[in-house]
Amino acid sequence: MYKSSVVICSGGMDSVTLAYEEARRGKIQLLSFDYGQRHKKELECARMCAEDLNVPWEVVDLTSLGRLLHGSSLSDRRVDVPDGHYSAQSMKLTIVPNRNSIMLNCAVGVAIGTGAEVVYTAVHSGDRAIYPDCREEFVRALNQLIRVATETSVRVEAPFVNVTKADIASIGNRLGVDWTRTWSCYKGGEIHCGRCGTCTERQEAFHLAGVEDPTPYEDAEFWKTAEANA
Repeated sequence: MYKSSVVICSGGMDSVTLAYEEARRGKIQLLSFDYGQRHKKELECARMCAEDLNVPWEVVDLTSLGRLLHGSSLSDRRVDVPDGHYSAQSMKLTIVPNRNSIMLNCAVGVAIGTGAEVVYTAVHSGDRAIYPDCREEFVRALNQLIRVATETSVRVEAPFVNVTKADIASIGNRLGVDWTRTWSCYKGGEIHCGRCGTCTERQEAFHLAGVEDPTPYEDAEFWKTAEANA
């Protein structure tokens, strides 16, 4: 069934894969957020995704709000991005307070304003252990809030919520995603560090999916040790 949707696209492999998937199903627009993240390079990848798919793309400026969301290594330069496996407790340092709720509510407003029916988010099963706003109960509660707050039929869907990162690598590979035009690393360097949680998860996903990983890493072997110690 033809539909119009808003896809939240960070520029990472999950959201880019979701954008490719939904672009085959209907009319989409991409929405990204600048909240002062140190890995702002991801926004350039989101722009390239929109360019590759020939779809509209907008960036919401949340930098002033981001400066008030203290304690996260993603936006607070006083906190170091931890190394290690994505599921490690240290990864809680990467939680940006209420980030997904803020972004999704913004996206719902955009969807209502542009006549879109659905807002898509690319949260996946590996996110659940660390991020409470990446869980099914969060999506259900948010949709209930949307109905009460807007009295519209706009809804949030999370197609990958029970899908692994390796599955996403397989799906993206089938759809022809150019992985060199996606960004995962939280440290914000010129190339992926290979040591932070998202880098180790990225490498593990490609390995488990049997998909070639073209990503250059500063440390391309660390993920094996991190996985073994997880």
